Amino acid sequence: MDDKHKHHDTREETNEYAAHQEHDQHEDHQVHGGHEGHQNHADQSSHKEGQDEHAGHTDHGGHEQMFRQRFWISSLISIPVLLYSPSIQNWLGFSMPIFPGSDLITPLLAVIIFFYGGLPFLKMAVPEINNRKPGMMTLISLAIGVAFIYSIVALFLPTESGFFWELVTLIDIMLLGHWIEMRSVRQASGALDALAKLLPDTAERIEPDGRVREVPVASLRKNDLLLVRPGASAPADGEVVEGQSDVNESMITGESLPVSKRQGDQVIAGTINGDGSLRVRVNALGDETALAGIMRLVEQAQQSKSDTQILADKAAGWLFYVALGVAALTAVLWTIGVGFSVEVVARVATVLVIACPHALGLAVPLVVAITTSMGAENGILVRDRLALETAREINTVIFDKTGTLTLGEFGVVEIATADGWNESDVLALAAAIEGDSEHTIARGIRRTAEVRGLTLPKVSDFEAIKGRGVKALSGGESVHIGGPRLLEMLRTELPVSLDEFEKRTSTRGQSSVYLFQNEKAIAAFALADVIRPESKEAVAKLHAMNIQVAMLTGDSRAVAQTVADELGIDQVFAEVLPEDKDQKVAELQAQGRKVAMVGDGVNDAPALTRADVGIAIGGGTDVAIESAGIILVRSNPLDVVKIFALSRASYSKMIQNLWWAAGYNIVALPLAAGVLTPWGILLSPAVGAVLMSLSTVVVAVNAQFLRRSSLLA
Repeated sequence: MDDKHKHHDTREETNEYAAHQEHDQHEDHQVHGGHEGHQNHADQSSHKEGQDEHAGHTDHGGHEQMFRQRFWISSLISIPVLLYSPSIQNWLGFSMPIFPGSDLITPLLAVIIFFYGGLPFLKMAVPEINNRKPGMMTLISLAIGVAFIYSIVALFLPTESGFFWELVTLIDIMLLGHWIEMRSVRQASGALDALAKLLPDTAERIEPDGRVREVPVASLRKNDLLLVRPGASAPADGEVVEGQSDVNESMITGESLPVSKRQGDQVIAGTINGDGSLRVRVNALGDETALAGIMRLVEQAQQSKSDTQILADKAAGWLFYVALGVAALTAVLWTIGVGFSVEVVARVATVLVIACPHALGLAVPLVVAITTSMGAENGILVRDRLALETAREINTVIFDKTGTLTLGEFGVVEIATADGWNESDVLALAAAIEGDSEHTIARGIRRTAEVRGLTLPKVSDFEAIKGRGVKALSGGESVHIGGPRLLEMLRTELPVSLDEFEKRTSTRGQSSVYLFQNEKAIAAFALADVIRPESKEAVAKLHAMNIQVAMLTGDSRAVAQTVADELGIDQVFAEVLPEDKDQKVAELQAQGRKVAMVGDGVNDAPALTRADVGIAIGGGTDVAIESAGIILVRSNPLDVVKIFALSRASYSKMIQNLWWAAGYNIVALPLAAGVLTPWGILLSPAVGAVLMSLSTVVVAVNAQFLRRSSLLA
């Protein structure tokens, strides 16, 4: 029973089931070949084109390579700069060979490093200046610019000396820091790159004459019939038309157990076939596949900014003005104290180096990248970063019942037997009688028997009794199965135990059917929308997180209350039409609640949009759901718990990193300005750069600890 449609009276459902049996005998279940026409080539996107569109994502890899190369080359050139620097020689008590022009080694090589290693920072500062939004690159450029200009000028001053070695070490450390940053972001974003590699380059297409031909994936069209051999990857989304196999979908859903696939089941591009051979009819290619949709969502999430990221960007801008103010004050006070000299410039440069918001700029983006990667690994696709950040504030979760807390399909939820019979025997007998019926209740009985792994007895002489049920022979005994109208036809009464069972299940809104042997009732089955085995644990874990749980459904109150009582749900909204679901969300919000709505993303779109956080569950085959900020690949309510755990852990790491970066500057800026000079403590620009880079390392390491967070503790 689906709460997306009108709620049917359970007896009407049962009687409809009985009437349906006769039709099931004659129903043709063969698979017919569909229209073989191809769609316009312009409507399709090839695998390679999809990878090309994704190439923008590899930009981090290009920057990483650039910073790595410039770091190593600049570091090598810096060695003679350091060795021929008088300050270094005096500190370490050594001297280098002197020859004509040896005094030019340091300035010449420092100039090369400035234009080679420092140029990327100067270029990246231009957009910040043009947009009047100073930030990290502006500060770096200002620091190395001041150091470079003064050192060049100092070459022509007889009593002053520059600090070329401080300049080159500053550039080297900045290059190293950015290399580490780009590498960390690339590694954290590796899940997206891995997704791009899942699709094979070729496919085996079955031609109309039955021949199997290997073709490029780019040439596939909708409705093509493909052969997916054991161990091969599915080249496109499609429907199984022949064969049976277990398919590994862990790379898409995060589910480690293989998923059984048979006729009528959907196959996702990029998943790996098991031991069986499958024939798959293509229904989605290129950008239309679930895999392509997942890649788009992950990339959007990595590029989107949350409130915390915006706060970090603003903090970097504020730090620019603070740094200029402290630098100006330092220049004035030191000039007053000792007169304008290279020491004053050194103090100003050190302040600017210390204030560089490198760690601050890395604090949030790295956590965002790791969070997105962890989410993808757990089947959580973050379409809107703000939605994941808001999830930590949620105190009420509304679940749509059908297909979310339940499987959205009928199954046997309770069995009562007469004396001398056990549940397994009567269920196996009932499933055998049902045969190939495709009615909801018949499928539910068969499915339950399959889940329990029962061996079905042989039956013969199957006969449908119009409007009442079915009849067959088993072991020489006459057996019937049907609803209340079958009971009337047989003119028999239920034993007391089965009669009480019927009354109890009826009050719950559940459908009941009865099994007879020789016209004597031997069992009764209660059927209902089966509750997911993970639902009860999910509700319990949400309660442990101080989150209230509500349920929204179009089913009758009796059915809804039965599910709510079993799961321990706090509040029930029953008999709600799809167009009224968002009003229930608004009611809770009016009470001051922060509400997350969990639904299927289609009929629940208004409620998902109105909620503070919209979560579309079971979006693995329809990831382009615009109404939800977060999409779950699997229809597993436990993944909802993971969202809140990930949100809280992510936010905690962001705040920790912001404090590491900002708190570091609170302490370091006064030291750079020289407040401890009376005690003989002075920070050179190079030492300031080292300390700044250490703060970056601390932030990067702290962000990596997020990976250790348990999302289902």
